[in-house]
Amino acid sequence: MDKLDLTRAWLALLGLSVLSTVAAAAISAGFDARVAGVIVMALALMKARLILSQYLGLADAPSWRRGFNAALIVFVLIALGLYLIPSP
Repeated sequence: MDKLDLTRAWLALLGLSVLSTVAAAAISAGFDARVAGVIVMALALMKARLILSQYLGLADAPSWRRGFNAALIVFVLIALGLYLIPSP
C-alpha cells in the first residue's frame, strides 16, 4: 500500500463523512428521517468497507474481505430493520 492509495482512501472517507452529515442535517430541514437514516447507514457501510480494504489491508486478502463484507452487510441489515420498525 503506497501513500497515494491511503491519501485517496482518506479523501473518500472525508467525502462520505460529509455526505453523512448532510443527510443527517437534512432531517431538521424536513427531509424524511427514515430515508435519511437509510442513507446514513449505507454511507457507513461504504466507509467500513473502505477502512477494512485500504487501512487494514484486506484488499490483499480477498477471502477475508468477503467474510468481513458479509458480516458487515448482515449487521447493517439488522440495524436498518430495527431502525425502520415503526415505534408504537
